[in-house]
Amino acid sequence: MAHDKKLGLAVVGCGVVGRMRSTLAKEYPGIGWIGLADINEELGKKLKNDIKADFFTTDFRELIERPEVDALIVATSTWSHVEPILAGVERKIPMLIEKPLATDAIQSLKVLNAIKESGIDAVVGYTQRFRRRFLAVKERINNGQIGEATAVVVRAFMNKMAPTGEVRLTQDRRHLTPMVVSGTHSLDMALWLLGKQAKPVSIFARSTEKIMAELGTKDATFGVFTMEDGTIFSMNICWALPKVWPGAVYGLEVGIVGTNGVIDIEDTHRDVILATEYNQGPAYKPEGLQLEATRNVDFLTSFPPGDIYNGDLWGPLREETNSWFTRIYLGKETPHATAEEGHRNLILTMAMDLSAKTGKELQLPVEPEELMKGL
Repeated sequence: MAHDKKLGLAVVGCGVVGRMRSTLAKEYPGIGWIGLADINEELGKKLKNDIKADFFTTDFRELIERPEVDALIVATSTWSHVEPILAGVERKIPMLIEKPLATDAIQSLKVLNAIKESGIDAVVGYTQRFRRRFLAVKERINNGQIGEATAVVVRAFMNKMAPTGEVRLTQDRRHLTPMVVSGTHSLDMALWLLGKQAKPVSIFARSTEKIMAELGTKDATFGVFTMEDGTIFSMNICWALPKVWPGAVYGLEVGIVGTNGVIDIEDTHRDVILATEYNQGPAYKPEGLQLEATRNVDFLTSFPPGDIYNGDLWGPLREETNSWFTRIYLGKETPHATAEEGHRNLILTMAMDLSAKTGKELQLPVEPEELMKGL
């Protein structure tokens, strides 16, 4: 896209992430017009006033169809991405889409095919790719410093504030599982780091649901992928830790053993700890969410988007968003996940859920129809 004009940006979804990205857009010199849409009129109008946006509507189609719009951010709830994406495809505009493309594998493939057929540049929000430590690791792997990977392990721990907030807006929670909603981030990270070796041919998984069943979801899913070249990848996530667990959201441990070296990443955020007499509360505070939990200890820097200093957000979501603006404004190559990678991640997380449900190893690739029928 030519960079001799300022771009018009549409943001659908004015919640936590939509607010963050819209605020950053207001500060980007290449953005000259911002329009917002949200079904919650009060929430949307507040954001419009706060960032002095140019337009607001409760109808996302009305926004996307406006002639000022050159690019689109889809930041609605996890289960409501499909229609705004397809509206953006009709306009043939570049998009930054919060993961996943859909929570239904068949719909996800439909969305992916529409994106590919239109030829537009659509990327998916996997914010952790923009953290310095993971970029440093990716560079070392790309340079061959550990040789070929032979074994990979990822463990993700989350307190249950995140799933409690995630499921509160819908009663259809069949596919709002630890893997589909949150494990997808660490799965994407591992596959991104593996690069060309990331060709899974089977998955065997197990799940538990003793704690979160009352919310209509699972506690944890553990699984082992086998790659085409024999590499094994253990992917484990539990999002049922107590609400008082000091990690704001994620605590990750990643290990990659190669033929000529090893990379070990301790990303649990236990290196910066705050203990205070004041109640910290959750880092993720969507409007209307009431949580009965007192937290006096925090692992600082453990909120995935970043941290607030002097009223501004600093961290990977800032890097990701501004990098996307540069991508669409100047055509610069960036580390963003493609729509195809986003669809792949959904299929693999759902494959873990299906393997756990059936108790059997599942051969890959698996068709979306088979997944949805089995789940």
